[in-house]
Amino acid sequence: MQTTREFTLKTKRGNILKIVREHYLRTDLGCGSDLCKQCAHGDNVVLQSDRKVKSELFSFPHYLVLDTNVILHQIDVLEEDAIRNVIILTTVLNEVKHRSSAAYKRLLDIIQDKSRGFYVFVNEHHRDTYVERKPGESSNDRNDRAIRFATNWYDAHLLMAQERNSSKNEATRVVLLTDDAINMQYAEKDGILVANMYDYTKGLTDHPMLIDKYAQKDIEKENTSHAIYPSHLSANEILTGIRNRRLLQGAFQACRENFLEGTVTVEGYEKPILIQSRESLNRAVDGDIVAIELLPEEQWSVPSEIVLEETELDEQSDQTSDGINKTLTAVIATAAIKSNKQPTGKIAGIIVRKRRQYCGVLQPSLLANATRHIFIPADRKIPRVRIETRQAEKLTNQRIVVTIDSWPRTSRYPHGHFVRSLGPLGDVETENEVILLEHDVPHSKFSEEVLNCLPKMPWIITPEDYAARVDLRDVNICSVDPPGCTDIDDALHCRELLNGNLEVGVHIADVSHFIRPGTALDKEAASRGTTVYLVGKRIDMVPELLSSNLCSLVGEQERFAFSCIWEMDTEANILSKRFHKSVIKSKAALTYEQAQILIDDSSQVGEIATSLRHLNKLAKILKKKRMDNGALVLASPEIRFQVDSETHEPLEVEAKQLRDTNSMVEEFMLLANITVAEHILSEFPECALLRRHPRPPPANFDPLVKAAQNQGFEVKVDSGFELATSLDTCVKPTNAYFNIMIRILATRCMMQALYFISGTLQKDQYFHYGLAAPIYTHFTSPIRRYSDIIVHRLLAACIGADSTYTELLDKQRNEELCHNLNYRHKMAQYASRASVALNTHLFFRGKAQDEEGYVLFVRKNALQVLIPKFGLEGTIYLNSLKDDTRNATDGVVFTFNEENYTQRCEDVEFHAFDAVTVRLSLDSTNVQHEKLIFRLVKPYIKGFSVELNENIQENESSLANPPPQKRIKKLKKRNKRN
Repeated sequence: MQTTREFTLKTKRGNILKIVREHYLRTDLGCGSDLCKQCAHGDNVVLQSDRKVKSELFSFPHYLVLDTNVILHQIDVLEEDAIRNVIILTTVLNEVKHRSSAAYKRLLDIIQDKSRGFYVFVNEHHRDTYVERKPGESSNDRNDRAIRFATNWYDAHLLMAQERNSSKNEATRVVLLTDDAINMQYAEKDGILVANMYDYTKGLTDHPMLIDKYAQKDIEKENTSHAIYPSHLSANEILTGIRNRRLLQGAFQACRENFLEGTVTVEGYEKPILIQSRESLNRAVDGDIVAIELLPEEQWSVPSEIVLEETELDEQSDQTSDGINKTLTAVIATAAIKSNKQPTGKIAGIIVRKRRQYCGVLQPSLLANATRHIFIPADRKIPRVRIETRQAEKLTNQRIVVTIDSWPRTSRYPHGHFVRSLGPLGDVETENEVILLEHDVPHSKFSEEVLNCLPKMPWIITPEDYAARVDLRDVNICSVDPPGCTDIDDALHCRELLNGNLEVGVHIADVSHFIRPGTALDKEAASRGTTVYLVGKRIDMVPELLSSNLCSLVGEQERFAFSCIWEMDTEANILSKRFHKSVIKSKAALTYEQAQILIDDSSQVGEIATSLRHLNKLAKILKKKRMDNGALVLASPEIRFQVDSETHEPLEVEAKQLRDTNSMVEEFMLLANITVAEHILSEFPECALLRRHPRPPPANFDPLVKAAQNQGFEVKVDSGFELATSLDTCVKPTNAYFNIMIRILATRCMMQALYFISGTLQKDQYFHYGLAAPIYTHFTSPIRRYSDIIVHRLLAACIGADSTYTELLDKQRNEELCHNLNYRHKMAQYASRASVALNTHLFFRGKAQDEEGYVLFVRKNALQVLIPKFGLEGTIYLNSLKDDTRNATDGVVFTFNEENYTQRCEDVEFHAFDAVTVRLSLDSTNVQHEKLIFRLVKPYIKGFSVELNENIQENESSLANPPPQKRIKKLKKRNKRN
């Protein structure tokens, strides 16, 4: 049966278009229930009568029909096995798809689980359930009516089927779940069995705790006389304000050091807009897209230089908390007279909430059998959340997941609901799961659909493969990687030519041969974007069969590669280049240390050793050329843990040692990336995937310039070359670590490097500031970066080794891909740092240790200290703020000098970069929120520094919290060896 659908569309010019489309209705679409013998189901019987749910509201067997808002708001409830035999109408499915891609994906996952009994019924194309839109009826009202109509039909259809079957069992009915009061009234009027989601969930007798996952969307009528925050503008007011430029739009970033501060990045402003005080933050959560009102210039301010953690206010009254807010306001007023003020504003409304789940712990309640609790997030940038749960006793020592539902004006904290428990506090696997969830790292097992894309084992190279590739198996190729590396992306070779020049080759794993465009494997790799490295754990972008076996360029195994080969003279000048798909057989898989030993040992005269010496010599020349062009040598503290193979706990920690071979490999990877970037841009000027590093705005360098000035050095930042030269001159003979700290500060001034598509930017924006390279891309790590797979496909198309496809040349689609890759890359970096911090905490559990450190920043009420050995930063709190008794120092007074950023106590003065000795220990007094404590040892300040007799107390307290038994056994073995 054929009908038509008509609708109107308004164009950008204001013209009205009438669109008519053919709409086909069918009579052969089955209802999906095993109760019906009339419908032609085939194998698609999803609704099973033996899947019974016990409900206080409906004591008889029943199927459920859900409206759109129930799915959007209660997806956490729906993911539980308690909800079964559900009919998903295509009207609802399409609405969910358009309104929330995240909820839509989660719903599809539930539908694919056949044990749950979620059946998609195509009501929009069924002759008996399709409804026409009435004149003057809104699309929303029409969809609600379509849902009610289909529910009514389903109920009648199944009743008739059961009568025909002469079933003696109690009749199965169809129930509509909706939280829309008007829709419920119409359903009751039509004689439909209907309930709201809260009552139905609460009435599931076999699942009394499921109600904890219910998302409270109905905000009680607010009493404005008790409002803590200003009201938000409506969507129309925000839209109007942005159009007339009274309001600005941007992404809100909460401050990690001060929970009463944040910034909003707005296009067109060099500096981010500063937001200070609880009222100005106005219920924004980190990651929200917000509308802000810019304050008059005389009210602009500067960051407060105060370190404030909300987690330290948990046991104080609201009055004390308000005192902290007033103290910050006073600091803001003082800062307002400074000359280096930056644009300051207040948040007027939330445009888009950053909807995600948060990991953390429950704060113990003082009331017995309480159901209302405070959730403390693991991320310091996220506010605490009020939740209701009836299983607080069970969750007390657990890491849990919570979602924010709303944030009323009258509540200091947002309201949310419990989602699930992750596991016990302090357990390594649980804490790793927290890191992955908090940083949005996809880490589920690869699906069967993805695994089916892998080559069948045993895998062999066929004669056709050899014929299509250049055979380099006789070339003395080797790889150089960190110890324990199994996903070997790259290998190198260098050999002398008859004309006296050198042939240098970089050979990269040909991952794109195994991952074909558009397959499930390709889509999964694109979604994951990158491999994530945690301490003792790796989250692969592609299945292990590829990452550690077929694609990995392991020694003495034939592998497919994509080779970039240059002819160079002895001064590293490139004379020619060529690219080709190849078959290689690496002669050795070396570590950096092993390669360095071969280079340094003059008795080693083999071809691999000779090749490495040539490569090392050329690399030093290439590096000098880069430095002369203004490339930056930046620094970040990096450490390596030795992990117990049984308990996965850290046993020892050491700084990563860098050798010439590290730099050697880096130089040739950079050269390959630049060479490939030039080639793919020449062939695909509009759709080449490149990587740029924007020049930081001058304001970004202010902390670096100011810190160097206080130490008597001038850092020039007008160009990358001037910055690089300035950093080289910042040397103190009395402080060997000073130059490294200056470079660490410089690193923090940098912008994030970004993937982009060449046709979306002007050529002068392609520049990579850190490398001083006019063009750059990523080609050398396709096992762990999806960007490199795309670059491989582009290069293969350039040289005729493979063909292009539509999506590869789709500029808009690939721009969206770049956004995902940039996000995944950033989150992977953050997750790796969080893993290091976690293992540092585990390492210090049950012990105290004195370590040398340096002051990185001097704040108004604290010193931020860097411990080079652990690559760790922490805070030593000094004076308490007014109305705040958290860090009272028994009469010891520190005076902050705002001119040169110093803190003085009697005759002791602290500057940035000063050496200090601190005692590191883990505060386990609150098992809910263990914290690494920094306490000053040297210079000694009476009444503030650690006293000598505290050594005994520290050692005694460490015995009260001994490390796990397995770790003790391991340490005993180590002591015996020593």
